[in-house]
Amino acid sequence: MKTLFTGLLLAAAVAAAPAGAAEIKRIGNTPQANILTGAIVPAGAEVFHLSGQLASPIDATKPPTGVDSFGDTKTQTVSIFNKIKTILTAQGYAMSDIFKMTVFVTAAPGMDGKMDFAGFNAGYREFFGTAENPNKVARSTVQVAALAGPYFLIEIEVTAAKVGPMMHKAM
Repeated sequence: MKTLFTGLLLAAAVAAAPAGAAEIKRIGNTPQANILTGAIVPAGAEVFHLSGQLASPIDATKPPTGVDSFGDTKTQTVSIFNKIKTILTAQGYAMSDIFKMTVFVTAAPGMDGKMDFAGFNAGYREFFGTAENPNKVARSTVQVAALAGPYFLIEIEVTAAKVGPMMHKAM
């Protein structure tokens, strides 16, 4: 009986621990790497799964007529990350809350059927591993045959999480 009582007291103490005590654990890679090896999200964290996002046209006043309407892989990457940043902000999140990313890239024009991985990474480095956002993410990048529209070169989906008192409260 004493063991049961002690166990209940321990469980109550753990449950009463401050919500901000846990953090997302980002498991690093080499310092030169653009990505993490992985991330561990603690129990009780609020997790936001964002659907895959596509680039916006460079000039929204003109109908898209080709890949040039959306730009090269780097331009589309930056467009998508700006869109993701806006969506996250509207939900009370920041780019630094992203811990997982899946990237789908098609063959880039003039690259002999290959994706422009360097172009994607150049756009990625504008948002991750920076002074504003030093965090990197666990990431998978996959070349695919095609995306939802004929002019898109890249689609990005992300998962973000927040722990503690700064968590977004849904209304």
